[in-house]
Amino acid sequence: MAKFDVVDLDLKKVSELELSDEVFGAEPNANLFYEVAKMQQINRRRGTVAVKNTSLVSGGGKKPWKQKGTGRARQGSIRASHWVGGGKAMGPKPRDYFYRPPKKVRRGALKAALSLRAREKTLIIVSDFNLAAPKSKQAFEALTKRLKLADALVIDAKDNTNLHRSVRNLAKFDVLPPEGLNLESVLRHKHLVLTSSAAKAIEGALS
Repeated sequence: MAKFDVVDLDLKKVSELELSDEVFGAEPNANLFYEVAKMQQINRRRGTVAVKNTSLVSGGGKKPWKQKGTGRARQGSIRASHWVGGGKAMGPKPRDYFYRPPKKVRRGALKAALSLRAREKTLIIVSDFNLAAPKSKQAFEALTKRLKLADALVIDAKDNTNLHRSVRNLAKFDVLPPEGLNLESVLRHKHLVLTSSAAKAIEGALS
């Protein structure tokens, strides 16, 4: 079990928290990062690009002229791809880009990312992160002036609505509930701020 300092919003140590080495002490693994990051990015592709081929273009059901005797090249339809207004030959079709690596890979990548932040000492665990009102200015001051951060991902329970409503409007900061934690969000931000309850929830989910 690894010990982490728990601080208040002024970076003063208030207690210690023991967390599993399996979750917060794993070795970084670039292959896991690649597979899970690829999953998150590729699954955003809608795959709706399409064009009309000959069978989808209206009209052209009759041969424009008879097969022989006209002196012209034989034609089967005025909606063939080489005619103006014809269908597109070998064009793109709708497809599903869905990709999902095994659960063990997805969890392993998240453990490695959390451990990387812990090893870099950019993982901050606060006792709580309560705001009096959903005000972005209050959240910004707490993160920049008190915690001295310029860029961070904040994790706390979704019922802390004041925090979620305040941080989500900030350009350099983001907020998620523990169950919404994902690799891309962790790697995108330089610092990771967890409340002690969120840290325990993440440990329980990934253990």
